[in-house]
Amino acid sequence: MRLTILGSSSALPTSERYPSAHVLNVHERLYLIDCGEGTQMQLRRNKIRFGKINHIFISHIHGDHVFGLYGLLSTFSLMGRTLPLHLYAPENYREILLSHLADFDIHLNYEIDFTALGGKDPLKILDDKHLTVTSFPLKHRVPSFGFLFREKPPDRNIIKESIEKYKIPVSRIPAIKKGADFISSDGEVIRNDDITIPGPDPRSYAYCSDTRYFKRLASFVKGVNLMYHEATFDDSLGQLAKTTGHSTSSDAARSAKEAGAETLIIGHFSARHKDISLLVEEARKIFPRTLPAIDGTTFDVGNIHVP
Repeated sequence: MRLTILGSSSALPTSERYPSAHVLNVHERLYLIDCGEGTQMQLRRNKIRFGKINHIFISHIHGDHVFGLYGLLSTFSLMGRTLPLHLYAPENYREILLSHLADFDIHLNYEIDFTALGGKDPLKILDDKHLTVTSFPLKHRVPSFGFLFREKPPDRNIIKESIEKYKIPVSRIPAIKKGADFISSDGEVIRNDDITIPGPDPRSYAYCSDTRYFKRLASFVKGVNLMYHEATFDDSLGQLAKTTGHSTSSDAARSAKEAGAETLIIGHFSARHKDISLLVEEARKIFPRTLPAIDGTTFDVGNIHVP
């Protein structure tokens, strides 16, 4: 599970920071999270293959999270895409999107499978071979949602020496990796724990975009490996954060601490913060394992070094 930051700015892009967009790679399946202006340029710059993106998640309908989507959808079509695209967004976005496509005479070669986000409780919106994705409500000026990506537990690893020792047929290995015991030809039961070892721990990533601090958020992402949380302002602008429905660096750190997260990444930085080191320092006073979101940086979820 690898996360690439495509954009770390808030409403105003800067010469160094694009608006919000992340790509999560899970077993070489790509999941695009938010799609601010310039996302497809960042995809090319970071050598991320467009054709591997089949799922796009939009946290809320503010321009810095969605303006890049229209061009990307058009590009997909121009590149000859025919596979359906799965789009997850607040329920009122469907009509907005269809209207935009009609207004600009954009005719897609593929279908958009739209999943509406809503409700006041977490909701599982995707369940595939490798992971589940759950949406959960945030507190912003418009309906806004976060996303929790949890990898499914991998198969157990069979101990190679046990294959020869117990003469295990190749045909039985898949079931054993799933946890089955092995019964030998003479009826002896070989316990699964004696012939396998656990696979790597499943990893998880939480995306907490535009939101005020609220205590319930931590319960939605309890024990997550990597938590991204917006930190638009430093602590001196706490009142502005509340007024605009955003978080400070300390708000983000409090949420990560209460969630028992392993590592925190802060981002969605206001353009007024030319130097983001202050925000990182403020967050680390509460949650030491804090890193800044830097455009073009890739993190190996579950294996992140924090200086």
